[in-house]
Amino acid sequence: MDIIIGTDRITPQAIHPFAGGVIATLRGEALKAVLDATFRGKGSIEMSGGDLDRRPMSVTAIEMSGQDTTVTLVCAGPRRDLH
Repeated sequence: MDIIIGTDRITPQAIHPFAGGVIATLRGEALKAVLDATFRGKGSIEMSGGDLDRRPMSVTAIEMSGQDTTVTLVCAGPRRDLH
């Protein structure tokens, strides 16, 4: 599973799905992209792959520990159709 922000694909260091969302471990540019999308509105956040494919996501928690940051993303709407 990857995170899609706008047209960019981000591969987390680790990703753990749960019912209705994921917890992703992010570093560096991947973390910056998610934070920019969350707090500055720079691109929508969606998932690619798995049960959450093409689902819009919202960031509900950010936890920093050492070099890793975990971001909790939950579904924010129905699956988007491809046109």
